Amino acid sequence: MSSSPSSSPSSNPSSDPELAPGLYLVGTPIGNLEDITLRALRVLRQADRIACEDTRQTQKLLNHFEISTPTVSLHQHNERERAVELISALQAGQRIAVVSDAGMPGISDPGSWLTQAAIAAGIPVYPIPGANAAVSALVASGLSTAEFQFLGFLPEKAGMRRTHLENLAKAPKAGAAPATLIFYEAPHRILDTLADLESVWGPALRVVVARELTKLHEEFLRGTVQEVRSILTARDRIRGEITLLVEAVPLAETQQSEERSLIVQLQRLEANEGLSEKDALKRLARELGQGKSDLYRELQRERAKNQSPSAHLPKRG
Repeated sequence: MSSSPSSSPSSNPSSDPELAPGLYLVGTPIGNLEDITLRALRVLRQADRIACEDTRQTQKLLNHFEISTPTVSLHQHNERERAVELISALQAGQRIAVVSDAGMPGISDPGSWLTQAAIAAGIPVYPIPGANAAVSALVASGLSTAEFQFLGFLPEKAGMRRTHLENLAKAPKAGAAPATLIFYEAPHRILDTLADLESVWGPALRVVVARELTKLHEEFLRGTVQEVRSILTARDRIRGEITLLVEAVPLAETQQSEERSLIVQLQRLEANEGLSEKDALKRLARELGQGKSDLYRELQRERAKNQSPSAHLPKRG
């Protein structure tokens, strides 16, 4: 088992202890440059090379701290090929630092493949702790920190995203304590994701949207999914990096399959309001804040899953 190199801070870089050969996974600021650690600066200065998700982005950080270490790209499209070159350099005794654009490498960012390759090759791997959006958002969310699950980015396609959330809702056992689910989400998809959450768990679901963490316009929106979605819907534009936290309250199987079913909701509107299926679909899309075509595809998916031979779909209009 390899031991970690000395991490004693020093205000004089020339007096710092020599960096041991190996792979260094370096956490970098997610917005505020003051969040860099003394140890991270020492590693970045003494490394033979820095593998970056985006060399241009990292160069801004290096310039700010007057670090001249050479950089090389390491991103999702070239990580496996680049790993061959970097593993060879590591086996020759080099010290290579890995950074993402922000936060910890390997957490919804490149770095995992290279780390696994280094371990397989018997090369020491050193984590250099730093800022992380998921944990930072969690501790300030007000939701439970006793049990949480980080799930990265949700699927981009509406049907796959909805299915994924439904499966998550079924996972906890009835009567179990709520756990906190943590996602990263893009600003242009956050409203659709909140609509899906409301459809699966209901409007009273507690959520937190943490936006632009550690930056000048840092914001926490805490409340029910209906409240938070209403606030964001009223804005002209939603910007910035978003961490989404969800209080995953266990749902009874009957509640999941019946109360949240689009088929059941449409049938209720048809029976209670005297609407045609087509008009009920329009009404439900408006109430849920979703596009009619998206809801139509969701209805198709639900009916296909139920495999009901008598099910029929409304005509597009």
